[in-house]
Amino acid sequence: MDEFGLVHRYFSTQTCRRDDVRLGIGDDAAVVTPNPDYELVVTTDVLIDGIHFPPSTPPAALGHKALAVNISDIAAMGAEPAWATLNLALPVSDERWLTDFSAGFLEIADRFGIALIGGDTVCGPLAIGVQLIGQTPAGSALRRDGARSGDRIYVTGTLGDAGLGLRACTGELSIDGEDRAHLIDRLQRPLPRVEVGRVLRGIASAAIDVSDGLAADLGHILERSGCGADVDLARLPLSDTYRRCDPGWDPAVSGGDDYELCFTVAPERNAALQAATHELNVPITMIGAISDQPGLRLRDECGRHYQSAQGGYRHFQD
Repeated sequence: MDEFGLVHRYFSTQTCRRDDVRLGIGDDAAVVTPNPDYELVVTTDVLIDGIHFPPSTPPAALGHKALAVNISDIAAMGAEPAWATLNLALPVSDERWLTDFSAGFLEIADRFGIALIGGDTVCGPLAIGVQLIGQTPAGSALRRDGARSGDRIYVTGTLGDAGLGLRACTGELSIDGEDRAHLIDRLQRPLPRVEVGRVLRGIASAAIDVSDGLAADLGHILERSGCGADVDLARLPLSDTYRRCDPGWDPAVSGGDDYELCFTVAPERNAALQAATHELNVPITMIGAISDQPGLRLRDECGRHYQSAQGGYRHFQD
């Protein structure tokens, strides 16, 4: 099967149909109609075999995660995901792999109302590239550079489970049963917080998604905003599975792949935050505060400074 037959068979049967897609898969380029008075928010990610996912990762989970990590970026900007393109490099045209991968990809696309409008398929080492375009009312996009001294720092969900899931996949963590299944599901099938990002427009002063670890990603907010922060580790939201594993603070602080949101809110906007999020059924936890003093200070339950044994993941680092 050539690339055109592959695209037609596995990626042209999407359930989601958007009225703003004038021309989708099948032409030289797609044509879409953005909402008037909205701005486009564009992101892209590439997943490489053996770097971003273990070779044993099921293809359906790969399809899910390839799109989910991009949706999480859109969520962190307070935008609504709309249109996606998919670039896929495959060593071989494997029918079973493609069936499962496309099912995982299109399932999460349909869940978030995203239309797959194009892309490219080539023969080569396994790599998955996704570009996602979202929309947000003009001037409302959340950014990293708005945190100010006194703002409270919040995170959604729980932290560290995906990092432990990776340890379980690589054999570094010995765990079985429901706890193992929970950790690997958090690693392979993150659930982007689009609904939270949407209601944070006009409330959060800064926001980012937690992809490389809390310390690294919060550090990006601090760098862009020109400020520091104090974080109380005892406040970090941890799952029951995490607590049973008792791995210390590192997976929650720097494990990565959580795809939760970290954001800051001025104290006078706290009531608005509570009102906007109380029906979302997403845990939101205050973990610290922004400070004028530069740097990120992590304090344990005894008030002692904590230094993570690992930093957030960076490509090309020595």
